Amino acid sequence: MMRKALLPLLLANIAAPLAAQDPAPPSENAILVTAQRSGAPMWTIDTDTGAIILVGEIREVPEATPWRPDRLEEAVGESQRVILRSRPKFSPGDFFRVMFRAGRFLKLPDKTVAGDYLDEAQRARLAALEEKYDKDYDRSSFLITAFNLLARQLDFDDDTLDDATEVVEEAAEDADVEIIRPPRFRGEDLLDSLSEADPRTQIPCLEAAMTAAEAGPAIIEARGNAWRRFDIPATMENPLEVALGSCWPWADPELGEEIRGIWVDEITQAMGADGVTVAVVPLRVLAEPDGVLDMLESDGAVIMGPDWRGR
Repeated sequence: MMRKALLPLLLANIAAPLAAQDPAPPSENAILVTAQRSGAPMWTIDTDTGAIILVGEIREVPEATPWRPDRLEEAVGESQRVILRSRPKFSPGDFFRVMFRAGRFLKLPDKTVAGDYLDEAQRARLAALEEKYDKDYDRSSFLITAFNLLARQLDFDDDTLDDATEVVEEAAEDADVEIIRPPRFRGEDLLDSLSEADPRTQIPCLEAAMTAAEAGPAIIEARGNAWRRFDIPATMENPLEVALGSCWPWADPELGEEIRGIWVDEITQAMGADGVTVAVVPLRVLAEPDGVLDMLESDGAVIMGPDWRGR
């Protein structure tokens, strides 16, 4: 009988230390520290019930940029939810619209040419790039010309790593963490915005792309390194980042304003939720003047992280 009575006590004494060894859920500070060790610039907002981590994303991170996405994955796995950019919603009818409006997207309207819109200095710059790359941009829409200069000639999207959005999305799916996406733009609205744009509104995009192409490939690695050093002003002032932010849809007044407003709304709503929220937001939308960080701060949020305003 004595042996039978001792057995439950013995088992209890063995189980107690094992139970004490069960890891406690990571604290908000521990999740933040893990996320910061990834090397991506980020900002935090403490709330009454948790914290918001805002990851400033740049697209097409060069392979040479020394950041650690695995640490961001680890932090996401311990968070309660993530907010990611939405995907445009295209219907079958939208693809027919593209087919019928292809000329509006690809060419300048009514058989006009670049010289009908550009001043003498701008046209001379474009002519020099046409000669350098053996291309004829005279009839191409300025947006298409800009994308050709950046993607085909500068090759900024070659030899790149996964974007922060892709890293966080995969980690959230693997860990069964809630994924929130802002409302999606209808493809019809995006196509209408693009096809109806006056070519003159796309000249700043063309000029920024020409500046990036003239600067050469060195700006690609410089942009990645500035991002990794949390030098937000240098990242934002990099000619490649300026060019990407100067083109559609970011430069469209109505679309750009709507995109910024949607991000502020989603982040503000997350402030009332329990636990940690990781939001991956385009750096330009976050850190530009009157961007998401400025808007959140003006609403009373206390934001901790790298200086985004510049010297």
